[in-house]
Amino acid sequence: MKALCVSDRIDPLVYSDSVKQRFAEIDIVLSAGDLPLEYLEFIVSSLDKPLFFVFGNHNLDQFYYYKNSGVFDRLGLEAAKKNIPGLGTVYAGGKVIREGGILIAGLGGSMRYNRGENQFSNFEMNIRILGLVPRLLFNRIRYGRALDVLLTHAPPYGIHDGKDLCHRGFRAFLWFMKVFKPKYLIHGHIHLYDLAEKRKTVYYKTMVVNVYSHFVIDIEVKL
Repeated sequence: MKALCVSDRIDPLVYSDSVKQRFAEIDIVLSAGDLPLEYLEFIVSSLDKPLFFVFGNHNLDQFYYYKNSGVFDRLGLEAAKKNIPGLGTVYAGGKVIREGGILIAGLGGSMRYNRGENQFSNFEMNIRILGLVPRLLFNRIRYGRALDVLLTHAPPYGIHDGKDLCHRGFRAFLWFMKVFKPKYLIHGHIHLYDLAEKRKTVYYKTMVVNVYSHFVIDIEVKL
């Protein structure tokens, strides 16, 4: 299954009239945050493929609604009634979702560096992870694995992250990868300005990928 991953920057290669032809082989779209919902709505309406997203630490105008919407508003239908963008997208923050044979969990936000929204200490991120554990254990029993993709905004600590507090990664994600062994941890937050900059790092059994702007990955599907 081919996944178009986007994060942090409106990419003119995606936001174009030729997006459907350029990404014709895409099966699923994953957004790692800091993108306007209007952009995500354009992608899902153009490609007509399922799109899952988390919020980052910017572009949070509609964060309150999605944070409190619950699973009943899976495709943003209630949001559309209130003229809130995001119709057809699925907010994955704090959830574990199965889509087309892929097991996805979402943990958006960044390290706490001021009093802004969607920022967390490492302890708070650990608490958020604990909320996912029952479903992850169920997946391990039902499907033989806990998770395929952990979709985050911030990177793990020491992998692709920055030295300043805002761009520092979460140690909690290192523990998560050791214990639950997702195939991929897909993140954004760290901007890449050179094609030679490193996008991929393997940590235990997980491929950590910085999907800044846009990046396509192949995900093995187990039904």
